[in-house]
Amino acid sequence: MRIRATLAAIALTASAPVAAQDSASLPLDYRAAQQRLLERSDAIAASGANVRGKEAQLGATASLGRPEVVFEAQLLDYQKTLYLPLGSLAPVAESFGIEDPLRFRRQETAVRPIVTATLPLYAGGQIAGTKAGARAQLDQAKAEQKGAVDKALLQLVQAYYGQQLAERALGVRRDVLAGLDRHLADAVKLERAQFISRAQRLQAQVARDDAAREFEKAVADLGTANAALAGLLRAPQGVHPTTPLFVLSQPLEPLEDYKAEALLSHPELGRLHALGAQADAAVTIEKAKQRPTVYGFGQYNFDRRDSLLTDPDWSFGIGLRYKIASGLGRSQSVEAARQTALQADAGLREARTQIEIGVAKAWNEAEAARKRFLLLDGALESASENLRLQALSYREQQATSLDVIDAELGLGRARIQRAQASHDYVMALAQLLDLSGRIERLPDYIARADKEIP
Repeated sequence: MRIRATLAAIALTASAPVAAQDSASLPLDYRAAQQRLLERSDAIAASGANVRGKEAQLGATASLGRPEVVFEAQLLDYQKTLYLPLGSLAPVAESFGIEDPLRFRRQETAVRPIVTATLPLYAGGQIAGTKAGARAQLDQAKAEQKGAVDKALLQLVQAYYGQQLAERALGVRRDVLAGLDRHLADAVKLERAQFISRAQRLQAQVARDDAAREFEKAVADLGTANAALAGLLRAPQGVHPTTPLFVLSQPLEPLEDYKAEALLSHPELGRLHALGAQADAAVTIEKAKQRPTVYGFGQYNFDRRDSLLTDPDWSFGIGLRYKIASGLGRSQSVEAARQTALQADAGLREARTQIEIGVAKAWNEAEAARKRFLLLDGALESASENLRLQALSYREQQATSLDVIDAELGLGRARIQRAQASHDYVMALAQLLDLSGRIERLPDYIARADKEIP
């Protein structure tokens, strides 16, 4: 009795922190956890800010092509000298001591307020290219936002159901330890009554100690899983997941359906499409730089009394600007932009191939885990019945201590394998949905689940 009490106290002490944490943790089903993540994830918030910034940038390009009006005010301290030839009057002026030519000098301080308006009439395609580039940058930001959301949701599935698996493993290890505690207590009694040898009792002791170590490891694993999920959901008090591990006993939709969805919805493909559009816009802009620009202009002087002699009261006209030579090779700039576009196209094709491979791998892994889970149902029933029979036989001296230990460990192994198969199924399904660009639909699959790990 003393040994049993000691062992029970050790198990209770080891599980006390876990129980205390469970009592203070926040219970959340998966759908609620998903909503909490979408509301509190800093990565998702950052991607949203990026989208809003690109929307504002695109809005700023809407006014390209409209007149540009500039008001300029200058405070001038200037001096101007004018020379007036006297011509035929020079001899007369000379008799009066006047030099030819007459010289006038003006020195004063003046304010020069001028408004200038410029209207682009032809920019060679730069305006269209700039607008197209801004739209492509917004598309890229939206694709990156979708990617950030999908990545966060995949992390949530891994953390949420990782904690569920850790809790199931801890429960199995606790039950195995309790079963071996009972077996060890029985072995001690039978040894004292000289019904079994000391070697058989030692077998029970060794098996029990191994189970205790596995239990301690399961406690640590659950603590790690708790920290991961609590950090992801910004819940310092911890999270208690209430949606169990699950499996759909029926096969998933055909593989080709997921491939088609992936090629339409995967955010990485959207991002690469946007990069290609930006590269095309860059080609347009670089080509436009080789063309002349035509613009209309107008200018009005608000202070004509103090204006310079060379300043008109008002003016308007049409101008043409063409860069004849540049320090930067313009043809090389066009080629660089064109090669960037080709790089984006090649990257898009490669991404399509890799995504199709990933979808096929995830689909096959999900189907394999589903079949493995269903096969383990029968194995679990057999392991439970075997343990019951071995325990009865041991009490009747028809089985050895090792037989009972093997049966106890076999039942625990079957339970963990079943939970692991369910976990593998959920992870493969989440990966499949992530590659298909629809991981946010996982709650719909959960609602259809007909097999669960309680």
